[in-house]
Amino acid sequence: MSGSSPMNVFDIAGRAMSAQLVRLNATASNMANAGNVTGSEAEAYRAIKPVFQSVTDSPGVSTVKVANVVTTDAKPTKRHDPNHPLADANGDVWEAAVDSSAELVDMIETARMYQNNVQVLNTAKSLMLETIRIGK
Repeated sequence: MSGSSPMNVFDIAGRAMSAQLVRLNATASNMANAGNVTGSEAEAYRAIKPVFQSVTDSPGVSTVKVANVVTTDAKPTKRHDPNHPLADANGDVWEAAVDSSAELVDMIETARMYQNNVQVLNTAKSLMLETIRIGK
């Protein structure tokens, strides 16, 4: 962050909200692909997750950013279904490597963290407006 102005509460909360939005989009993508099947393990969808990195402006002042979005190393599930149109020569299909329950929990947690940052912004705005009102 060197060379720029110090972060304020709006920067900190805004960056955190941006990171949570990336997390929510990744979770939505995972949920959309849960249950999808393909004819090979290599083609099967694997869940994606954002990797967060701390951004520190000065001691005691930090926020977060998304450093990268990675594919998990969860293995797709092989299921024998010889009547499926995508089945391989052995009659197997591969289901996406997505744990729907874990993704739902992640989605709820992400939404709560986003809402917490919205509340931080609302509180900061209210305090600033009240300070201006007192100063008049």
